[in-house]
Amino acid sequence: MKSIGLIAGGGQFPILFAKKASEKGYKVCAGAYINEASKELENYVDAIEWLHLGQVGRLLKFFKKQGVTESVMMGSVKKTKIFTDIRPDFKAIAFIATKGQTHDDSILSSFADLLEKEGVNIRPSTFLLPELISPKGCWTRKYPDNAEQKDIKVGWHIAREIGKLDIGQSVVVSNGTVLAVEAIDGTDATIKRGASLTDRGAVVVKLSKLKQDLRFDLPSAGVETINIMAQYGASVLVLEADKSITFDRDKMIDVADKHKISIIAIGDEDFQFKE
Repeated sequence: MKSIGLIAGGGQFPILFAKKASEKGYKVCAGAYINEASKELENYVDAIEWLHLGQVGRLLKFFKKQGVTESVMMGSVKKTKIFTDIRPDFKAIAFIATKGQTHDDSILSSFADLLEKEGVNIRPSTFLLPELISPKGCWTRKYPDNAEQKDIKVGWHIAREIGKLDIGQSVVVSNGTVLAVEAIDGTDATIKRGASLTDRGAVVVKLSKLKQDLRFDLPSAGVETINIMAQYGASVLVLEADKSITFDRDKMIDVADKHKISIIAIGDEDFQFKE
C-alpha cells in the first residue's frame, strides 16, 4: 500500500481528502496542526502526528518513518497563530533565517521546496478531488444586475492588485467603493467588516494571487461563506473559475438561492483591464 502524506490545517478539506485517499487505496499519514485540524481526522487516517506550527523536523521524521514520499498541504491555519502559537524547532529556525520575507506565498512555496529537498514531493491539493474545483459560470438563479457587474469589475481589479502584494485574496465592494480588503483576519471577517458598512448590498470578490502556487492555499468558499453574506447583506460572491475550490456546492447554491444571492465563477479573460 502506497503512503500519502497529509499536512492538515482546519476545516473539512483534510477530512474529505483522507476519505478519498483511503478509498483509492492509499495509506494516509497525517501531520496535523494542534488547535487547527479537527480531532475527527483521526477517524480517517492510518497514522497521525499532532504538531505545533513550526515543528518541521518532527513532521519530516514522522513522514520518513511512515515511508511518505508524496504529500499534500491543505486546510486553514489562522494567520494570527503565527504570532501566538508557533514553536519553531531547529530546522524551522534555520529555514526562516534564509527567508527575506514572510509573505504567505513565499513562505508556503519555500516550505514546499524544503520538503521536496528532504524527499517529500508536494502534490496539488485537488489531485484526488478535482470535483471541488470551481467551474465557470453563474451557478445561481439570480444573475448579477448591471450595478453589481460594475462592482465585480472594480473588485476583480482591486483583488488582483492586493494579490500582487501578497496581502490577501478577497475584497468587498459596493457602489464602486472598496469597503474592505482581506488582510490577516481572513475572508469571513472581511465580509463582515465590509458588508456591514452599507445597506445597498455588496459584492465579494475572492481570487487567487498573481503568483499563487496552485498546489495549495487555493481560494475557497462554502456554505458558511454564503451564510455570512446573507447575515450581513452581501448580494454577490465572485470566485475565480478553475483556480478556486468550493465545498458542499449544491447546498451552497441552495442557500444562495434562498437568500437571492448570486454566485459566479469567471476568469481574467472576462475583463479588459489597463495595467
